[in-house]
Amino acid sequence: MKVYVFDLMAYGRQFDEFRAKRYIPYPLPRRHFDPEIAARTFEEHLEAWEEMDRLGYDGVGLNEHHTTVHGLMNSPNMMAAAAAQRTKRLKLLVLGHLLPMHNPLRLAEEIAMADVMSRGRVLAGIARGAPREYGVFNVPPPESRARFEEAHTIIMKAWTEEVFSHEGRFWSFKDIAIWPRPYQQPHPPVWIPFTGSQETIEWAGKHNLTAVITDATPGLTEDIVGHFARSLAHAGHRITPDHLCVVADAFVADGKAAAIAEYAPSYLYFTQTLWHHGTITEAGKNVELGAGYAATSSHDYVRPENRTVGGLDRSKIRMMEIGDVEARVESGKLHFGSPKEVTDRLIALAERVGAESVLINMNNGAMPHAQYMDQLRRFGREVLPALQAHRITRVPVAEHSAA
Repeated sequence: MKVYVFDLMAYGRQFDEFRAKRYIPYPLPRRHFDPEIAARTFEEHLEAWEEMDRLGYDGVGLNEHHTTVHGLMNSPNMMAAAAAQRTKRLKLLVLGHLLPMHNPLRLAEEIAMADVMSRGRVLAGIARGAPREYGVFNVPPPESRARFEEAHTIIMKAWTEEVFSHEGRFWSFKDIAIWPRPYQQPHPPVWIPFTGSQETIEWAGKHNLTAVITDATPGLTEDIVGHFARSLAHAGHRITPDHLCVVADAFVADGKAAAIAEYAPSYLYFTQTLWHHGTITEAGKNVELGAGYAATSSHDYVRPENRTVGGLDRSKIRMMEIGDVEARVESGKLHFGSPKEVTDRLIALAERVGAESVLINMNNGAMPHAQYMDQLRRFGREVLPALQAHRITRVPVAEHSAA
């Protein structure tokens, strides 16, 4: 198995003054920004990625977010370039570039630069973005999917064609040959997160991409993986464990109780307050993208009994308490516990999904830097080797679908 650590890189202090309301004002004005804290945040996370490289992790998961304290990576390619100079082997998984927001030619150039600077260590994830980003860049949500797909087409042309031209709905280019080209030929691997929409799953199958899946419930995950397998097959491809990466929250301590005691303060700050910045109102209402962003048929492939868990209810997540954390640990939704417990649970999850890669959340909530480093080291010593030694050989859902 391959093991990646996802790093949101939250602003390096917890806003205790906003805890009571579980709401950080949006937009958060300039007076709340401390440049020294921001500079320290970047340096500490680069130090953590160097440690991941030394410990043998397969990669670090980067991301793109805007105008929020929960993720300071406005430009993941800039962070990938910096990481390329500080690491030797670590893969740089950008999950993902927000294609509808940017000029795709510029993205193609920047990703190629980072790939060359890292000598072929970039995994080029692509995504559509959250409601906040559409407001920031003034992109109409109904245009999201069309912009996303056209941008992908342009990026692939820029990477693979000798000279390309493009005349589209949103962008036009004539006789372009980018320099530098990607280090990986014909191009870096392209990954995409699944939130469950039928259109994205079918589009990813058509283009033979690697899918990143959050395991909301086993039933919904089965439906998503099964539909992805069918979509790949329809395009002439066969699903393998290399097509799948599963997201998991994990924390290693002497046992479950110790893990909860150590991680819960940061984890609850994340779920109650930090994560929802700019995507939920003070009254707890989800900020919606409105009509046109998703089709009404987007979840028709999901079995009726699994459709109630298809959405992301941030207002409910915001109300989490310590008892909810404990219940999630006991049910196996959070992989907190002793090294053996965490190892066994992560292997069982990967086997059930059929995923060759796992993307671990272990630093949500602006965790103190020393604690993050300690967790990386302990996980790296006591869990990582067993995961990397384990091989996933089958995608069970695809086998059942074919039977």
